[in-house]
Amino acid sequence: MPQELLIYVVMGVFGCVLTVFLCLYGLLKVKDAPGGTYYILCTFMCTIFTASYLFELTSTSLEQMKFWLGIEYLALPFIPVFVLLMCFEYVGKKIPKPMYYFLIGLPLTTIFMHFTNDFHHLYYSSIAMRTDTPFPILVLEGGPWFYVHSFFLYICIVASIVILFLNFRKKSFTFRMQILMMAAGLFTPVLGSILYLTGLGPYGLDYGPLSMSISFLFHGAALVSYQMFNVAPIARETVFESMQDGVLVLDQKGIIIDYNKTMTSILPKINTFSIGKPVEDILEKKHRLYELMINEQECDVEFAATHYHIRFSPVLLQGTIVGKIITFIDVSERVLLQEKLEKLASIDGLTQVFNRTFFFKKVEQTFDDLKQQGATVSFIMFDIDHFKKINDTYGHEAGDHVITHVIDVTKSCLRDTDVIGRYGGEEFVIFMPHTTGQVALEVANLIRNTVSSNTIFLEGKQVIATSSFGISTVGLTLSSDCPTIPMLVNQADKALYQAKEKGRNYVQEFQKLGEHIGA
Repeated sequence: MPQELLIYVVMGVFGCVLTVFLCLYGLLKVKDAPGGTYYILCTFMCTIFTASYLFELTSTSLEQMKFWLGIEYLALPFIPVFVLLMCFEYVGKKIPKPMYYFLIGLPLTTIFMHFTNDFHHLYYSSIAMRTDTPFPILVLEGGPWFYVHSFFLYICIVASIVILFLNFRKKSFTFRMQILMMAAGLFTPVLGSILYLTGLGPYGLDYGPLSMSISFLFHGAALVSYQMFNVAPIARETVFESMQDGVLVLDQKGIIIDYNKTMTSILPKINTFSIGKPVEDILEKKHRLYELMINEQECDVEFAATHYHIRFSPVLLQGTIVGKIITFIDVSERVLLQEKLEKLASIDGLTQVFNRTFFFKKVEQTFDDLKQQGATVSFIMFDIDHFKKINDTYGHEAGDHVITHVIDVTKSCLRDTDVIGRYGGEEFVIFMPHTTGQVALEVANLIRNTVSSNTIFLEGKQVIATSSFGISTVGLTLSSDCPTIPMLVNQADKALYQAKEKGRNYVQEFQKLGEHIGA
């Protein structure tokens, strides 16, 4: 055997042994991993292709060479397809069924065209054996379908490399190294094929089989050193990208090092070019979210018309904090439900005003501020005159109708800053900030006159409801003897009692028993 051929054969045998080993390794270790099945098929087909080419090179007749060429073409057309499908699965992408059928159908067509070439010469226009070289070499002249197949092969390999690098920027270090190794392995047979097609190789040898074997050195290194097809980083990417919660990863200096797809809807300015940049580049420093991130303040926050709960978790490396993970949990449904429950708990079902408990809670929220301002405030207590008689005569449903009528009138006479609550039964209380006794008196009389001037029809009968009112007013101070909310409400209640004693349908101010406006 010529020395030139011996070197090539030794390298080819080494390549075959390597692909067989990787094929068996794949069967044992990675067959269930994303892309693992297609990887096993690739190594198997490469073994057949490389071994067949070695037999072709060591053949001494044209018939023998054509036979082994046919065996090569049982494997070769599928290799780029399996590589492409492997890359799709590896990065977690699915391809449409029509595309899948096309990818499988075209290699089958190539095999058919190759084995029927003697009838149409569309794949090879001529096949001959070169004898002016140290060893016989098959000389092939490509036909139209040969170039279709070659173009398809390159497109599959280029598409595979593109798919890998489209998923390169945002991946972990392990995943990136796997992608680099795979891309290097894919590029090697392309280079060997180019040398063959351009005639740059010695004696017209096809470096494709040998370069494919060499490419699997990269794959072997990825399998051993970087755990290629290890489901952990792949699963991490799948879970990370499919999370409904937004996740932003920063290093200890506040530099963005990763984010998931959900973050793009939370922060529209973030994109792949944001990685490696400070977080303030996508957030204005005055933005509330920026302040929360800097202070690591875990809380609920509303922005972009959505409620989020922001959570901060440290990233530890050997016990040292090297960054932080910021999670944005959409709690809009929870907040909405909470608001509904709070409303149900705070609002009186019949009148749709605050119940007694939440009335006092609402007033307390502003009372201290009003003290600081030295504001004048007023409370109005009122109830419906002879309400028990209405209930006894017309029934409780009619009584509810009278209550809702009176409250509708009352709410129409109040300002947005006034707070009204149901104190109990048919008795109600109004808090009026920044309101003098004179203004409260005018409002109470407006309500009283409006209620009494509107006729209510109960069971076909006209009924006129009237109300009585008590008012307490105070100029708030920070002194310890300043009346409290319960004291002021109690004063208004006493004034209401005075109004009832004076014949009802009456307005009475506390401690000003001589000044009143009656019916």
